[in-house]
Amino acid sequence: MTEAAFHPWSAAGAIVLIAAAAATAALIALLHPVLRQYALARPNQRSSHKVPTPQGGGIAVIAVTIVAAAVGLYLLPLPAGNAHQLAWVFAATMMLAIVGVIDDVRVLAAAPRLVLQALAVGVVIAAMPADMRVIEVLPWWAERALILVGGVWFVNLVNFMDGVDWMTVAEVIPITAGLLSFGQLGALAPQPTLVALALCGAMIGFAPFNRPVARLFLGDVGSLPIGLLLGWLLLQLAGSGHLAAALLLPLYYLADTTVTLLRRLMKGEPVTQAHRSHFYQRAIDNGFSIPQIIAYVCSLNIALVALAAVSVLISSRLFHAGALAAGCLLVALLLHRFARK
Repeated sequence: MTEAAFHPWSAAGAIVLIAAAAATAALIALLHPVLRQYALARPNQRSSHKVPTPQGGGIAVIAVTIVAAAVGLYLLPLPAGNAHQLAWVFAATMMLAIVGVIDDVRVLAAAPRLVLQALAVGVVIAAMPADMRVIEVLPWWAERALILVGGVWFVNLVNFMDGVDWMTVAEVIPITAGLLSFGQLGALAPQPTLVALALCGAMIGFAPFNRPVARLFLGDVGSLPIGLLLGWLLLQLAGSGHLAAALLLPLYYLADTTVTLLRRLMKGEPVTQAHRSHFYQRAIDNGFSIPQIIAYVCSLNIALVALAAVSVLISSRLFHAGALAAGCLLVALLLHRFARK
């Protein structure tokens, strides 16, 4: 199979998707007894669960994603430079997974945690092609610095939002499915499309174990590297000339976490301290059930994927601005809904 012949919705793509889902489910079944013994998440004042629940399902998700993508790369020869970049991305992903394991077992202080996250994001940026640009009006060094800060923030916000059953499932599966469609259209290169395919399949395999009421959580070992992989995938989409689509896909997560951070800063609250003030957490306090919250978030994400898809198909800056405005309006409406009883 050549690079030009790869299509994520082909028979080969379906095989990778199904194999990743099955392998993740099988690995979780094997790991579950060990996680129950050594990696229990006990309820606290900011938790949404009521009983001790195993965490660490991200071990299976990340392991299968990397292995499935590597097998796909073996079947799909790529230029050496692209394979080199992906190797560094996977190395940074595994490093963050190790950080997550440590944090799940014994909580890391904020400073070393941020340093290690910045190191992982820095590795991903260093592996980017030197001529890849996202915001060309900025100087090269300023753009790379902005990507570093944004990458660390994105890794953390995926971790912050992984606070109720199926939340990350409702975010990652629509985003990766959208990226697969963009790969089919030629808007995303084959190698990130393949990674999106593997991650989508792995999350599908994890979903039955995390459905409300969850029998297993991702843990930081899952949410941190998933944030890094998603950030890299969106960066690849933006670098292909589709910045509006790359902003639309994760817009709910971006808005919930960023608005919450700004609110806490304005109130003088310590931003590194654990809390329950995200909009999806406030929704629980306001009487929403977890299935209702997930239904709202998933529906919103599907709408954002549709807006992103149209922005990929229509190369008009005016339309891109309109799509972003429409996406912001939809997100604002949901945040407002979650904030009301």
